Amino acid sequence: MPTRTYLDHNATTPLAGAARAAMTAAMDIAGNPSSVHGDGRAARRIVEDARETVAEIAGAEPGDVIFTAGGTEANNLALRGFAAGSVLVSAVEHPSVLQARSDSEVLPVDADGVVDLAVLEARLRDLGGGVLVSVMAANNETGILQPIAEVAEIIGRHGAVLHVDASQAAGKMPMGAFQMADLLTFSAHKLGGPAGVGALIVRHGAVREPLIKGGGQERRRRAGSENVIGIAGFAAAAGEAGARTEAMIALRRLRDAVEAELIVAGALVHAAAAVRLPNTSSVSMPGVTAETQVMAFDLAGISVSAGSACSSGKVEPSHVLKAMGLDDRTAERAIRVSFGIGNTEADAERFIDTWKNIHSRAGKAAAA
Repeated sequence: MPTRTYLDHNATTPLAGAARAAMTAAMDIAGNPSSVHGDGRAARRIVEDARETVAEIAGAEPGDVIFTAGGTEANNLALRGFAAGSVLVSAVEHPSVLQARSDSEVLPVDADGVVDLAVLEARLRDLGGGVLVSVMAANNETGILQPIAEVAEIIGRHGAVLHVDASQAAGKMPMGAFQMADLLTFSAHKLGGPAGVGALIVRHGAVREPLIKGGGQERRRRAGSENVIGIAGFAAAAGEAGARTEAMIALRRLRDAVEAELIVAGALVHAAAAVRLPNTSSVSMPGVTAETQVMAFDLAGISVSAGSACSSGKVEPSHVLKAMGLDDRTAERAIRVSFGIGNTEADAERFIDTWKNIHSRAGKAAAA
């Protein structure tokens, strides 16, 4: 069977070797980290060492780190644990932010998917104090980078609280770009760690209400025995975040080469001129739905994803692309290609050839 080409690293990354080794070692520890005996203390040491590692990459203190079951829980904790007042979220956030609260107000974005800073400032001026603003560092579908430093400056002038979902950014861009956030979300499986574990960084006591209750773990901020094995893998992957970032930046040449070829072939690359993650491309194929493309690529041994969310078996046009002003027809033809460590020029060439073949077959079918 031919080797598959994996180009869906924004969905989940392959488990890094360091993470695998750390998890294997943690499996030999039998204790519960809340137990006071020697086995429990050994498990607690793994958790607390991991807390220091994650805090370091976030520019935070170890006590600021709350381990969660992933980025979705961390986002929900950030928004639902904030009880002071109004919540503003950008229109291109992950569903775990957009759907966390029914009373959130959605901020518009421009044609590139960048949050409208003028509207943000106007709303903060109107609302007064006690406001939480949630703006992601990097979009999972398009790779667009939000101007977090400018957002933080505006928020600072109005005394609001800033939440940044850094799930897609960590390990793909320098960490300093979003360390000024009061609340910061990480997801382990987006940077070489295991699925099912993440963290919320909470500075200045920005979240006061736990989302999960029933135990004193995580300083009574998140009940439930810590996932020692997952946390060990998370920390090992996080410790390599700097090296991963350098490798990811080098992938820009593959992404750009693919986009250049596809544009000539008739593709529409979304936000091509904007500042994006170096590995991510959102591209629409004329006349072919994303669902059809994903299946065709899969049959050809290439893993990509639709630029849309699937709910109950029905593929809906991407809320991200629609917020950017694209019509349903264009949005429903978009796929996401996300390169990762280990991808090569051969992978890029294979994708280009397959894209052209799918496009050509669709054209011939339409003409028949």
